[in-house]
Amino acid sequence: MQRVLITAGAAGIGREFARAFAANGAKVFVCDIDDKNLAALAAEIPGLTAQRCDMSKRSEIERMVPDAIAALGGLDVLINNAGIAGLTLPVEDYPPDDWDKVLSVNLTSMFDVTRLAIPHLKKSDAGCIINMSSIAGRHGFENRSPYAATKWAVIGFTKTLAMELGRHGIRANAIAPGSVAGDRIVRVFQGRAQISGKSMDDVQAEAFAAQSIKGLIDPQDIAQLALFLASPAAKSISGQVVPIDNDRQKA
Repeated sequence: MQRVLITAGAAGIGREFARAFAANGAKVFVCDIDDKNLAALAAEIPGLTAQRCDMSKRSEIERMVPDAIAALGGLDVLINNAGIAGLTLPVEDYPPDDWDKVLSVNLTSMFDVTRLAIPHLKKSDAGCIINMSSIAGRHGFENRSPYAATKWAVIGFTKTLAMELGRHGIRANAIAPGSVAGDRIVRVFQGRAQISGKSMDDVQAEAFAAQSIKGLIDPQDIAQLALFLASPAAKSISGQVVPIDNDRQKA
């Protein structure tokens, strides 16, 4: 039975990770800042452990990870899913405090969770780390500088983890989704529409024009990709960035 820790797992892609791994027989621990959705997920999935954690606060992360290890009885799979979109503004207008917040949640929290998890992953027979990057980490993202910067950094962090931890039998990979169906992409498109003066329909059409497959990504498909990356079938895959983006050519 895999023991899985998922950050920001109460809604969206994180919730689909929890559902998929639990359905596959895993023991799952989820943290999030969303109390309502945490409670709903815990009620939905028998045996799942849910705990509140503000990923912008190192002190809360340093309490959460030991609690997760205790609840799971060890750790086999870490999914670093926590992230925020940030504002839609050009660099010259971006408030420094908001820049710091995006870096704190999207990158520093990933470092903190991972450093605390590594000693426990080393005890696993098949340790695996999955970090959530983005198409913005492959192409950049106009008017979303801190988001793009962190998603590029996630890739560098992932490749470094793979190099450091391979000798311990731990694999590390990143998933880079495109536009994923859900509330977040609606807010992203709204931000683009506001700053450009275009309609929501025009913004979405522009996004789809950059894809060979027209449409949004199903978060359940991302969860299935994570299941594969954490499975024995992917035992030789590490240090990779796996796009799931409908063949998106630019952000």
